[in-house]
Amino acid sequence: MIPTRRFGRTELAMPLLSLGGMRFQQSWSDLPAAEIKLESQQNLEQILVAAMAAGMHHIETARFYGSSELQLGQLLAKYHDPQRILQTKIAPNSDAKIFESQLERSFNLLQVQRVDLLTLHGINLAEHLDQCLRPGGCLDVIQRWQKDGRIGHVGFSTHGPLELIEMAIASGAFAYVNIHWYYIRQDNSPALNAARDQDMGIFLISPTDKGGHLHSPSKRLKQLCKPLHPIVFNDLFCLSDPRVHTISVGAAKVEDLDLHLKAVKMLPNANELLPPISASLQQALEDSLGEAWLKSWQQGLPRWQETPGKINLPVLLWLNNLLQAWDLVSYGKARYGLLGQGDHWFPGNNADVFEAPLASAGSVSELELKAALAESPWRDEIPAILRKLKANLGGMALQRLGN
Repeated sequence: MIPTRRFGRTELAMPLLSLGGMRFQQSWSDLPAAEIKLESQQNLEQILVAAMAAGMHHIETARFYGSSELQLGQLLAKYHDPQRILQTKIAPNSDAKIFESQLERSFNLLQVQRVDLLTLHGINLAEHLDQCLRPGGCLDVIQRWQKDGRIGHVGFSTHGPLELIEMAIASGAFAYVNIHWYYIRQDNSPALNAARDQDMGIFLISPTDKGGHLHSPSKRLKQLCKPLHPIVFNDLFCLSDPRVHTISVGAAKVEDLDLHLKAVKMLPNANELLPPISASLQQALEDSLGEAWLKSWQQGLPRWQETPGKINLPVLLWLNNLLQAWDLVSYGKARYGLLGQGDHWFPGNNADVFEAPLASAGSVSELELKAALAESPWRDEIPAILRKLKANLGGMALQRLGN
């Protein structure tokens, strides 16, 4: 059975692996129950039964995961689990009445009277945090439901910048956080420290998909991670950190559970397994990009809000590193395509606006870009990097699906 960890001050016994509800649903749009296909529901049933048998008692979904809540709601009562920890997520809203109506809809779809964990979904901007904390805001609604015994603990999920995450943690209003942190992206580490210091539960979201499309890894990454599969390596990396309590497993089919369960069994040996793979991955970075670049590529980069064309240079240069060192092409294309399309979830633009035809909206010239890079030691090299990214990753706008 999967071991558990104390989920911060919630005192819940949280399994190391959580069943994430982002990938098993039939549709990313709400559907009437009559339109749920038998094979889709049977697939979810198989996943749920296998997860329960393995000890994955924590189920996490969201109001805006399409048909996920509806499909789960048809199975939760059928498969009673006294250890179940049920979590759903609702986006904050400037109108508390609208927020409460979404909350009611989630409960109705899940066919439950209580959820153990209620997450304010996507605190990505300061205004979202304000919508939660201000008098008469979303937290007031949640606290009323808590008094009625319908909600256990409240937390938040985020794609926001580090300073905003730290503000939300410092507010003291939340008992746990759903956060992005995994091998290829460790910049939120200060937020993990802050959450630990507040005795908050720490739940890592989408470590497999947002962690590099590890469900379909590049040949290069598979080679560098030997003898482990990249999913197993990343799970071990995440779970061996004592700040982390659980990671999300977004299963689209029952077989997707297998490698994560394998990782948990190998966790006692993580200290021996991780260092040689980490060394191989780091060496690939140094060989591909050079020590000088790795030490200084982030220096002097303007924020995307202050860059001509709102180009998100920190993200684009990070994608360049992943592409050059580990050949993360599918991940790079997906992440690149979301820039400019994902609103506050994936802010800023990609490099398609760089040297676009002059008639194009937001077209940015090399002269304009270099002026914005005056403080960067790589001012002269970055334009060529953007051209290469544009050629290799561009031309495909994507719509955000979940988080």
